[in-house]
Amino acid sequence: MDVDDNMTRIILGGHVQLSKYRYFYFSITFLLFILIICSNTVVLYVIYAHESLHKPMYIFVAALLMNALFGSITVYPKLLVDLLSATQTISRPACRLQSFLIYVYASCEFTLLSAMAFDRYVSICRPLQYHSLVRTQTVKLILVLAFCLPSCKIGIAIILSTNAGLCKFVIMRITCDNYSLVKAGCGDSTISNAYGLCVMVLSILPHLIFIMFSYARIFSICLRSSRDFRRGALNTCLPHLVIFLNFTIIIMFEIIQTRIPSGIPHIVRLIVSLLYVVVPPLFNPLMYGFKMQEISQHLVVLFKLK
Repeated sequence: MDVDDNMTRIILGGHVQLSKYRYFYFSITFLLFILIICSNTVVLYVIYAHESLHKPMYIFVAALLMNALFGSITVYPKLLVDLLSATQTISRPACRLQSFLIYVYASCEFTLLSAMAFDRYVSICRPLQYHSLVRTQTVKLILVLAFCLPSCKIGIAIILSTNAGLCKFVIMRITCDNYSLVKAGCGDSTISNAYGLCVMVLSILPHLIFIMFSYARIFSICLRSSRDFRRGALNTCLPHLVIFLNFTIIIMFEIIQTRIPSGIPHIVRLIVSLLYVVVPPLFNPLMYGFKMQEISQHLVVLFKLK
């Protein structure tokens, strides 16, 4: 079908009984979006406003929360518009852009979690070298690379997928993803699929290995240390470890249900496909706000809870 690429409209056909539950879906989604914006912004403000929190550990926390806002803004505004629209369509360039931004968000999340594991590892296992290894310039470099490296890897994957035209104009999702666009394309997609698989593995596996190694070493040190040291170390490490496991499990479920054919009901696929922009953006600020003592103390003062 010879259609101008920029004029091609892709139908997002993943919505379930939208005509019946349109306003209910919209209300829930809008409430989630507001909660995500408010909760992340409040913790970001606390970190920004208090100089005692201008340390690498909290800078990485702030970067993680900013990434959650970035991912949410990529998905929610378009989703809210679709929920009130008669038709749920998107242009192919806009679909590619949303795919790119969603993948960058997910990849940045793993990179930032690795950076936080590195910070905790050096702080607990090599405290005498902490200030020489985790300097301001090092933190800035890590933050730049956390965004630039995923952008380059994923940008190439998106470019590879643009060469083929579309043979199908309906994807059974409510957000765009590059794998669905590749499957809907015409012609041979071997190179695009192979590169996409490599990017997926490189975006997850090295970080998974590094974080697990870091925490194995941290727990080893804690077992040989005093109770007070162990309590202090776990208070800073536990939120990060829980958030890492939470995000990893969600992404694994999303990869499995997207790439492996199965008899999973569509409604389950739909819910799983949205977990990565619901659970982490809501859960992360709560975890850091309540479980990290330095942040929670400032939140208590801010809201005058005592």
